[in-house]
Formats: sequence, structure tokens, C-alpha cells
Amino acid sequence: MKRAFFLLRLNDHIQYLKKIEATLAGTGNFQGTSHFDCKLGKWLYDEGMKQVSNMKDSHAKILFNEIFDPHELFHQSSKTALNKKQTGDNEGAKVAMTKMYQLSHTIVQKLLALDKLS
Repeated sequence: MKRAFFLLRLNDHIQYLKKIEATLAGTGNFQGTSHFDCKLGKWLYDEGMKQVSNMKDSHAKILFNEIFDPHELFHQSSKTALNKKQTGDNEGAKVAMTKMYQLSHTIVQKLLALDKLS
């Protein structure tokens, strides 16, 4: 596995986040996808499992498995933020965005930790 592999997955996540942010800021129209359909999700539920199982460090499997829940919740929070923003509930959108950023931070930290193990 190439050294920068997990950084590519990190970039996939950041690009998704930027699309959500643009829509929330009124400069985009991205409405998000399910946690299965984004680039990171497609990797998590397919190639990622295979690639991480080939890593020698057993901690990698633990880190990998710890991405699933925050990733799914990230998508739920981003969808909530978009919905709240559309209905004019700016306070609700801010609350959902805060949760979205917290979950994003968790995902980023797990991917960076995986990158260090690769």
C-alpha cells in the first residue's frame, strides 16, 4: 500500500465537506449522499476492508472499524444541517454543523493515524 493512500481518503472526505459547506453558505447546491455513496464510504465498505486486512499492524483494523460510526453520523448531521438551513432554522443548522465538524475531526484523526501505520 502506498504511503499516501489514507491521505487520499482524507482528501475525499475534505472535498465532500467543502461541498456541504458551500451549500450551507449559499454558494453551492450539493445536497449530500448516503454514507455508502460518497467516495470515502465506497472505499470503507469495499476496498478499504481488504486493504486494511492486509496491514501488519493489528491496531490498523481497530482504527479502521472506528471510522464507520462517525462517518455515518457525519452524513446524518450534514443532511440535518442542510435541511435546517433550507427551512430557515439557522440555529438548528449551526447545531448540526457543530456536530458535523466534530465528527469530521474524528474521521480525519482516524485516517491520519492509519496513514502513520501504513
